[in-house]
Amino acid sequence: MAEKITPRAQDFSQWYQDIVIQARLADYSPVKGCMVIRPNGYSIWEQIQKDLDRRIKETGVRNAYFPLFIPESFLKKEAEHVEGFAPQCAVVTYAGAKDLEEKLVVRPTSETIINSMFAKWIQSYRDLPLLINQWANVVRWEMRTRLFLRTTEFLWQEGHTCHATPEEAEEETRQMLRVYASFAEEVLAMPVVPGLKSESEKFAGALRTYCIEAMMQDKKALQAGTSHNLSTNFAQAFNTMFLDKDGKQKVVHQTSWGVSTRLIGGMIMTHSDDKGLVLPPRLASTHVVIVPIMGNAPNKAAIIEAAESLAAGIRDAGRRSELPYEVGVLVDKDESKQPGWKFHEHELLGTPVRIELGPRDLEKGQVVMTRRDLGKKEFVSLDGARQKVLEMLEAMQKDLLEKARSFRDASTQRVETYGQFSRDIEEKGGFFVAPWCQSKDCEAKVKEETKATIRCLPLDDAYQPIHEAGGCMVCGGSRANVRAIFARSY
Repeated sequence: MAEKITPRAQDFSQWYQDIVIQARLADYSPVKGCMVIRPNGYSIWEQIQKDLDRRIKETGVRNAYFPLFIPESFLKKEAEHVEGFAPQCAVVTYAGAKDLEEKLVVRPTSETIINSMFAKWIQSYRDLPLLINQWANVVRWEMRTRLFLRTTEFLWQEGHTCHATPEEAEEETRQMLRVYASFAEEVLAMPVVPGLKSESEKFAGALRTYCIEAMMQDKKALQAGTSHNLSTNFAQAFNTMFLDKDGKQKVVHQTSWGVSTRLIGGMIMTHSDDKGLVLPPRLASTHVVIVPIMGNAPNKAAIIEAAESLAAGIRDAGRRSELPYEVGVLVDKDESKQPGWKFHEHELLGTPVRIELGPRDLEKGQVVMTRRDLGKKEFVSLDGARQKVLEMLEAMQKDLLEKARSFRDASTQRVETYGQFSRDIEEKGGFFVAPWCQSKDCEAKVKEETKATIRCLPLDDAYQPIHEAGGCMVCGGSRANVRAIFARSY
């Protein structure tokens, strides 16, 4: 039996850690700052990979793989990039029983080494666009770590593309932002705000960075994915040129974009409760657990047979349905554990639907069904159980998204004055949509005094543009021509 989970209201940070550890999603590694992703957690990552990989490939991108080690000289070719990542880099100086002639940086991101190959592969406009993605691990030396959310080593995908024109690169950047936003909402059931990062918050070496921002249950923001328009910055550093249709040599325009295992942490903090993990059905491997309640019943064999028959029927109904996944069903026949223990265990693990089947249920031709997020028992006929399960799974996926969206919207407010913002971020938290003059000084003041940052300049028309009179929330100046989302974040 797992230990008691700390209530969210008591200590949200400890609650999150309890969920990750007790649901056996991940554990701390002997290597400080790194994590071990356990099978329960890795199966979620596999579902993310499977669905997102399909979406990425549908845009014309193909997968490849590049080395873990990057020559130090490569990073130095793009000054802004190396400056941005230098504090987080792990460097190999000794290998093969000797000092290395050139230090090797353990991959923090792959723009530089991929560009070295692009420069070899691209000769003319016929080679464009070049669209590459890789699923890999990266290392960024973090001082303060938290499982899934921020670790020294983590898993991700990183896309890198080359284009003939700035317009094509910008469209690619925004296209992938849309892919990430739809994926987050449709699969993770996590509502996001797509937006543009401020100059201070953009990716090192990018012309501009777009992101998707989500709100967790403690009302903090989580950056859930980024898409960067790199312009010609890396191409110029690596001399990535192509012969255009007009016979002139030109520099390619590039993008890069990625999401990571941080999505798992975001999903946990968006949906889970004090009983354990709440798992959106599209991320589950086991969607339904059937618990035969036998005790000393004389007809144990009949109960087991009915449970197995129901499981087969649910799997078959799932295959014939329009659900975008195969429905996984487990019949928990372990007689060494009591039904109450099993109920608690599957609540902890986030199994979307639980079905109970006992002697009296069998006599009445019924089962007891419980949806994980609602916790309400329903009596359903055995004949109707297969269809009911499919309806429950579909409704749960939709309801989780709507619940999270309602929470985010209720925790988002417009503010006009710095005094109101400073007071409300302490008392209420959440997202604050405010006019901003785009001054780095005003941005820095907010961060220093309130620990909040500009999460993005939202692209959604619900936030932008502004037409009303009034100045910057911070300085009161009249140059406020955008609204930014300010929030504390992970």
